[in-house]
This record gives sequence, structure tokens and C-alpha cells, in this order.
Amino acid sequence: MNKIYYLILSLLPTLLFSQFDPAAGQPGSKAIHKDDLKFVNWATGITVDRGPQDISASTPILTTAGTPSNATGKATGSSIVSLGDGGSAILTFAKPITNGEGVDFAVFENSFSDTFLELAFVEASSDGIHFFRFPAISNTSTANPVGSFGNIDPTQINNLAGKYKATYGTPFDISELPNDASLNKLAITHIKIIDVIGTINPSFATYDSIGNIINDPYPTNFNSGGFDLDAVGVINEWSGSLSTNQVSKSEFEIYPNPATDFITIKTKEAINNLTIYSMNGQRIVMPAKAKIDVRTLAPGQYLLEIITDKDKQTRKFIKK
Repeated sequence: MNKIYYLILSLLPTLLFSQFDPAAGQPGSKAIHKDDLKFVNWATGITVDRGPQDISASTPILTTAGTPSNATGKATGSSIVSLGDGGSAILTFAKPITNGEGVDFAVFENSFSDTFLELAFVEASSDGIHFFRFPAISNTSTANPVGSFGNIDPTQINNLAGKYKATYGTPFDISELPNDASLNKLAITHIKIIDVIGTINPSFATYDSIGNIINDPYPTNFNSGGFDLDAVGVINEWSGSLSTNQVSKSEFEIYPNPATDFITIKTKEAINNLTIYSMNGQRIVMPAKAKIDVRTLAPGQYLLEIITDKDKQTRKFIKK
């Protein structure tokens, strides 16, 4: 027991202060350029709730730079809407974003350098009501404030929008969101961007997923203060007929997953219809049985749509 205890203690600094990927263009960076062919679509709708230029001011003044529509369509690197301290934007899409292979979408900001980074939390929803936040980490030191135009090392932050300079998006993987009955990871309809208030003053500070204060440029008390949202690009887009407001009424379990030859569906309900969708939208109708033969499927990720008298549900599985 003592050996395990000391092993955990020895690894703790690495776990808490691990290096994440570097700035755009450097080896190992996860940044995605706006012209990358991975992008299949862009946000089409937006509502913005602006925050103040300086949240600690006795009489806060809201940011005014840009118009909300600037953040719809393809990223430009210059046409933005400024959110202000703690401000937010909710974006919608022509088709839902789906939890596909690899990262599923990316958020763009307009930073002029690799180290002047105004950050934001990212949340997702499949109904526009219940939002779930991507786990974010900031290991930037809080010994001193970054200041209005200070620098941040991008290798110290993860899953915060604004990690990269203009024209490079920060990618997000829907599979990292928590499993919850109110979230359909296969049909994300709304993405919410929330400005990080970069002060290290606990009265106004914001915190990452493990309780660290997030230290980023502050104060930015001008009309373009806070996170400058440029765009949200879609990488994995749902191409089927999945309901986007579906709430589970039946309980299903599929196993094994991953599978090599057969998948078994465990449910108390009678199965009326089974359909498999490939990640590019190919539709394969299967016999309505509790045991499915998947031997003829090519290796990869698939969606299994299960229809009973009560409802329609979709599960993701992997064919080895």
C-alpha cells in the first residue's frame, strides 16, 4: 500500500502540470487551419449575451466590437464579435454535429500572436436547454496576473477555445463530454462559448475543471474586450434522420463493443426495426433481432438505430 501511495505522489506533478500541444504550426500542434478540408460546414445562427469590458468596474460598460452575425459562416481571422468579461454566445447549425471519428468541431478566435490568448469555455447541447461543458485545464501560473497584453504558454492549457492564433481553430471531441440522459452526443444542435474572466482575483476569477484559477489577459477594458469569436467550424456532421430532441424512454445495452462478428442488444422492449449508419451516412437495414451479424461490415465506427414501440434510440459502436 505504501509503495502505491508514494507512486501516486511521485506522478502527481506530472498529472497536474503536464505539457499539452504547442502553438499552431509547431510539431504536435492540434490546431486546424480554417481552410482545412476537414470542415464540412459552419455555424448558421447565433445569439450573443455580451459581458462588460471590465467586470470589476463600479459602472460596467458592455463590449461593442463586431456584430453577432460576424461569427457565422467560415472563419476569416478578422470579422468577429467580442463577448466581454464572462459574456457568451450560443451558435446553431444547419445540421447537428455528431460524435464521429476524432475531433468533431473547432472554435476560432482572432489572436494576433501565438501567446496573446483570450480564452473561453465551450459547452454543447442537443436540445438548446441542457448544456454540458468540455473539461478544460489551465496550468498557467497564478503567482502574477498575465496583464492586459501579457503572454500565455499554449502548452499549459487544454480544451479552452482561443488556444491558437487567428485562422487556426481549437478542436473539440464530443466523446469527452459526460454521459447524460439529457445529452444526445450524436446530434449536437447548440454550441455555447463563454468568455473566461482572466483575473486572478478570487472575487471575479473563473476556474478550470480541476479548480485552478484561469489566468489570461485582464483587464481588457476596451470595446473589443474578452473573447473575440470568429467562427465555429463543423467536422463531423450528422447526415441521417436522427431526432435532435430525443429523450430516452427505454434502456438499451449493446455488447460487445468493439465487436468483431456479432452484437447483442439487451432490452426489455420488443425491437421493431434496426438500422446501421456508417459515419458517412450509408444506411444498412438489419433484421429486427436482438443479435446482429456485423461480420460483413468494414472496420470503423457506426451508429445503430433501434426502434421499439416506445421510442427510437441510437448507439455508437466500433467494428474491429
